[in-house]
Amino acid sequence: MKKLALKKDVNLFTLVMYGIGVIVGAGIYVIIGKAAAMTGNSLWMAFMVSFFVGGFTAMSYAELSSMFSKDASIYHYTQNAFRKEWVSVTMTLGEIAGNIIGAAAVSLGFAAYFSAVFGTPYIWNALGLVILMSLVNLKGIKESTILTIFMTSAEVLGLILIIVFGIPHWGSVNYMEMPSGAFGVFSAAALIFFAFLGFEDIVNMSEETRNAKKVVPKALLISLAISSILYILVSISVVSIVDWRTLGQSEAPLKLVAGQILGSLSPIMSFIILFSTGGTVLILLLSGSRMLYGLSEAGKLPKAFSQINGKTRTPHFSVLLTMVLVFAFVMMESVEFVAKITDFMAFAIFALVNLSNIVLRYRRPDIKREFKSPLSIGKLPVLSLMGFLSCLAMIFFLELDVILVGALVLVDAAGLLVLWKRMKR
Repeated sequence: MKKLALKKDVNLFTLVMYGIGVIVGAGIYVIIGKAAAMTGNSLWMAFMVSFFVGGFTAMSYAELSSMFSKDASIYHYTQNAFRKEWVSVTMTLGEIAGNIIGAAAVSLGFAAYFSAVFGTPYIWNALGLVILMSLVNLKGIKESTILTIFMTSAEVLGLILIIVFGIPHWGSVNYMEMPSGAFGVFSAAALIFFAFLGFEDIVNMSEETRNAKKVVPKALLISLAISSILYILVSISVVSIVDWRTLGQSEAPLKLVAGQILGSLSPIMSFIILFSTGGTVLILLLSGSRMLYGLSEAGKLPKAFSQINGKTRTPHFSVLLTMVLVFAFVMMESVEFVAKITDFMAFAIFALVNLSNIVLRYRRPDIKREFKSPLSIGKLPVLSLMGFLSCLAMIFFLELDVILVGALVLVDAAGLLVLWKRMKR
């Protein structure tokens, strides 16, 4: 019997929209107020810091994805670089955990806004969203990406409205004001990095993308650049419209901004936020399930997770497991805490991705690279080195309890690997 393969239904435009969709989501709508409390009017600086950290890493991802076009990408990158299976599988499980925790955080952000608009129970809102988006994920990749395009349009529209209406207010405050100094800016950058997460998930769609080795690197860089420009302009607008202290005290900061600039039409922003957070959950569920599929294909997880539904051509068991695990983290209820854990996981994993690109420049110079990270000293990719060092540095701007919980997740991932190996014997 011929083994079913994933459909190659994704092109550059769809993949860019996919990337923007997962980047522009709950982070900008939910966490921006907390960041403003740390930075004051210099909020834009924190976004710039996060952009550079993400940009360095995106260059490494772009080069690596042009060398390999497989789902569960970090597994293939680290396996080729370090040739240590436990490192590759542990980091991949950590990335899947990051997607799961991130999806839970975004679902809770959605739930808070949904409760504010409709008065329905908070937790049930989050669980209902996860179920709905998992059903879309089960339906098929084409249907998922089409829905993502519509949701992405809503996300970007909301940010553009804030930017356009904020322009008349630009220049009304001192954008260099830093009440907590540089430490506040970097601490805020460590928090709002959550708003930049998603560009790395683009590579997990490689097996369903046409001409992946050329299209995926382009989509990575384009989606990150567009999202970063939007973020920086929004950060300037929000502190110009509403005092940063007020923003810092709000659980729905951009809804508060919308109330100032849209008046009676401000409920429109609530619906835009619901669409954007819903779309982000869909993309995180989609990415997480495809990574489980990739690990199973590599023989590192039970084969059930690489089974493909004959009708929808989707990995249905991986989709269902992802949904159940998100349920567990939704029950924690704390958006900010799980977002910071997600950041820790991202910084740790991104550091290793950057290091992988450095190692492969020396270990595998024979592999053809459709894209090569610029600025090299000999074989050393300078931007990958900057990405490695900056990711490690950002971890130290997170709270100790966040670091400990994040480290525990990675230890648990390694424990699962050991358990599965023993079960296979």
